[in-house]
Amino acid sequence: MDTTFEGTFYKNYKIHFAFGYKITIENQSKDSVQLTSRFWEIKDALNNTEIVEGEGVIGKKPVLKPGESHTYNSGCLLSSPFGAMKGHYNMVNFTSTRKFKVMIPGFKLYAPFALN
Repeated sequence: MDTTFEGTFYKNYKIHFAFGYKITIENQSKDSVQLTSRFWEIKDALNNTEIVEGEGVIGKKPVLKPGESHTYNSGCLLSSPFGAMKGHYNMVNFTSTRKFKVMIPGFKLYAPFALN
């Protein structure tokens, strides 16, 4: 997991802090699996929470054979220079057709200029 601060901009007379993140998903099971959707809980330092749900990741629903991985880049906007994200991926096992969740541990987002 890598995160980057991308910069600030104004939209609707309000400042936004843009962050990017890079995630690698690895299939450590013995079966082929597919990522079908994602759920994110994004919080900023002002205690605002945004829930993001949707199909796949960046428009893709990757299928991972045993030992394979998928890396993607995405981003989010915060109303403050600090925040955090956590969530889960909804997956399906192709062998058993069983649906399961893969938890995404929380990670922090911060603008370096805001650190002491």
